[in-house]
Amino acid sequence: MFTLLFGCLAIVTSVWAAQPSAPDPIPAPLRDLPWGELNFLHTTDTHGWLGGHLQEPSFSADWGDYISFTEHLDRKANGDNVDLLLIDTGDRVEGNGLYDSSEPKGRYLFDIYKQQRIDLICSGNHELYKRNSSENEFNKTVPHYKDGYISSNIDIYSPETGELVPLAPRFRKLRTRNKGYNILAFGFLFDFTGNANNTAVNTVEDTIGQKWFQDAIRDDDLDLIVIIGHIPVRSKEYTLLFRAIRSVKWDIPIQFFGGHMHIRDFKVYDRVSTAIASGRFMETIGWLSISGLPDPEKPKVKINEKQRSITASPSFSRRYIDNNLFSLMHHARMSASDFPTKKGQAVSKQIEHARHALNLDKVVGCAPQDYYLSKRPYPSRESIITWLEELVLPTELQKSKRSTIGIPAFAILNTGAIRFDLFKGVYTRDTTFLVSPFTSGFKYIPDIEAETARKVLQLLNSQGPILEQMAKEHGDLTWLAPPEQVGWLAQEVEVGPKLAAARSDQVVFGDDGHKHDDLVPGYTTNDDHGDDGDDTIHQAVKFYQMPNCIMAEVGPKDPKTVDLAYIDFVEPWVLLALRFLGVKVPPETPQVYMDDKILGTHIEDFIRGNIDWKPKDGRC
Repeated sequence: MFTLLFGCLAIVTSVWAAQPSAPDPIPAPLRDLPWGELNFLHTTDTHGWLGGHLQEPSFSADWGDYISFTEHLDRKANGDNVDLLLIDTGDRVEGNGLYDSSEPKGRYLFDIYKQQRIDLICSGNHELYKRNSSENEFNKTVPHYKDGYISSNIDIYSPETGELVPLAPRFRKLRTRNKGYNILAFGFLFDFTGNANNTAVNTVEDTIGQKWFQDAIRDDDLDLIVIIGHIPVRSKEYTLLFRAIRSVKWDIPIQFFGGHMHIRDFKVYDRVSTAIASGRFMETIGWLSISGLPDPEKPKVKINEKQRSITASPSFSRRYIDNNLFSLMHHARMSASDFPTKKGQAVSKQIEHARHALNLDKVVGCAPQDYYLSKRPYPSRESIITWLEELVLPTELQKSKRSTIGIPAFAILNTGAIRFDLFKGVYTRDTTFLVSPFTSGFKYIPDIEAETARKVLQLLNSQGPILEQMAKEHGDLTWLAPPEQVGWLAQEVEVGPKLAAARSDQVVFGDDGHKHDDLVPGYTTNDDHGDDGDDTIHQAVKFYQMPNCIMAEVGPKDPKTVDLAYIDFVEPWVLLALRFLGVKVPPETPQVYMDDKILGTHIEDFIRGNIDWKPKDGRC
């Protein structure tokens, strides 16, 4: 159903924005939520963006608004005698000043996050990169959500006993409140190898062969199996899980909830099994509904292959909700005055106080224009990757001791080190964490022939003959780029060429059949169920592929030998590429290039030091 709402525009601005500096949402044509008998709201890859997007109207609602939204939808579900479950599939940390700027990290975020009821929750890879973040999961998040937190393939060395124990329960069986559906739920992480040494990630293949898993899927008193996971919906891990369950129960409906790729996507496995991925950074709230499940009150009947055609045939619907108050109020059927709940307002205030305590709105400098990660081609003057390669890195890295004595350098940076766009206007303390939240700095190897250094970059981008070896030793090279690029490629291969057409920058037609040349630019998702999944009808935005890595030249031009500098995250791949090129690097050779200065600090210093970009009276 297509609805166009403009009647709320007269509402006072302060009612729209939960955070004081958040922009007002822009009214747009909306598709309604397709309610079913069993409904889910899904968040994933929030990466600390609980304060909302403070420079993007389409995603400006905060975590308090989401809480208000779910409270209204809960009341509707109970009134209509249907069920609503809330899901989160990990990567709640790293990527926003609300998490990254505090000491210790997450000082405020954990208390804010846990105000939301979550029925099924699991870990992402970012919860496991550092010892302190995985211990926070074990000591804070798991105890709060209890058996709702599921960890089917992650173990942790207990900080108290030193024993290797499951991070959380391996699975959960629950019965829904209103319809009484019996659900068996698992929670998985993809086959991740970059975790800190206080955790262990078991492969999905090994896990599904374990007795506890095999016993669990043989439960005969089930209406649905739910797999939540920090796993792409188009992945070998989910294919393995689907086949393992189907080999035992080929008629049971299965619903997968995925993450990690930072994209909106929906995959159909078979007529009773689907999967949804719900974007990133609190831009998207995923909606999934199921109708037509077998009546849970009727006895379960074992059937064979010949009887399959007479079993229940559920229907699945999905929607990708733009996280702004215009969308949330519409779907909740609430006015601006009635929408905020007491708890939601309290959490919004909690976020505001935390941001103030962390001084996240402090203006550092000004960005003279928009610089985009993937909405503009590389190279181009609006590409943040080009800006880094041609301006930021050459300017900042020439301050190193090596450069000041005249030694040239070629500096390699993986494009995945940049996580978000940089918008024109004020550059705040928070902006640094949004653009690049990671703690990686630059290291270097001296006296590398310039031509060899250029070949290293070629290998990292084109992969060539060392692809197999690199993937075997250190993981697929495509993970050096932003994660959404891997997701788009997988989606395009399966969905087909019409996806590329949907990612054009042409004016689109709405459900009313009329041309909308004044639409807000945004997601125009094309998935296994077609092109009507987005709740907001947008003008389509074109996304461009980035190289895995770029190389900035620092110091004198046309050198014969250079310091081969690189962001330390890519060191395994750089060393392997050099080995392939015949250069053996002793373990003690790589050294810190610039006093452990991280990438985000280099960007902030460049902004701060540019005299033409100074703010006046706190404004740009």
